[in-house]
Amino acid sequence: MDPNLVEDPYPLQSHLGFRITEWRENYARFELPMEDFLMNRYGILHGGVHSMMCDTAMGFAGCYTGDPEARNLAMTLNLSVNFLAQTRGKLLIAEGFRTGGGAKTFFAEAKISDETGVLAATGTGVFRVRQGG
Repeated sequence: MDPNLVEDPYPLQSHLGFRITEWRENYARFELPMEDFLMNRYGILHGGVHSMMCDTAMGFAGCYTGDPEARNLAMTLNLSVNFLAQTRGKLLIAEGFRTGGGAKTFFAEAKISDETGVLAATGTGVFRVRQGG
C-alpha cells in the first residue's frame, strides 16, 4: 500500500487502536489488536466493535482514489451486521468490499475475522460519497 495514502488517525481510531493495512480500489483492510477494554461484560468482543470495524472498512473500500490530494469520504446511510462466532485470536481483521453503486452512492460488504481464521461477523452497507477531507 502506498504510504502516502495513509491518513493520520482520527481521535476514535487513535483511542481504539485500529489501523489500515491495505487499501486499493473497491477494497480496504483494517486491523485491531483485541484489548480488554474492547470486551463486553461476558468477556467477549463487544458487538459495537464488530459494527464499527465493518462500517470503517466498507466506507474506505468505496472511497479509494489512489491520490492523497483527492480524498473522498463516506457517510453511512445504512449498516447491517450479522454476528456469526466468537473470535479466538488476538487480532481483529476487518475487510471491506465495494460491491456496486454509482458516483454518489455505493454498496459494500464486510467480513470480520481474526488471525486464526474465525469468521466472526459479516456486514452490508449503503454509503454516500463526499468529496474532500
